[in-house]
Amino acid sequence: MDNSYKIAVASSDGIVVNQHFGHADQFLIFDVMGDGSFRFIETRTVEPVCSYGDHDDRKLIENLQKFQDCKYLLVSKIGTGASTQAERLGITPMALPDMIEESIRKVISFEQIQNLLERN
Repeated sequence: MDNSYKIAVASSDGIVVNQHFGHADQFLIFDVMGDGSFRFIETRTVEPVCSYGDHDDRKLIENLQKFQDCKYLLVSKIGTGASTQAERLGITPMALPDMIEESIRKVISFEQIQNLLERN
């Protein structure tokens, strides 16, 4: 059984999860393997959804659809509407502002706990 999955990370510098979902113009995609190791695989660009308090619902959906192959979306912040839409597409959004490596490790731990709970 393949337990690998992808994580999209909103980062402006490739070091820290530091972008609000609606303001991000790029996401780093990481592949997490079944053994808990992970690696960077690509950068995906999007057009930011938010502009001075306003947001574009059409762009929001288009941006999220670019991450449908990802299980998790890591951001520094995400609004309720964007979070709900992500979940509808099967993507779990998480606000985990930290070093990228640390945030990914938190997701891996969360995933391992979820898997244990599902087995019981």
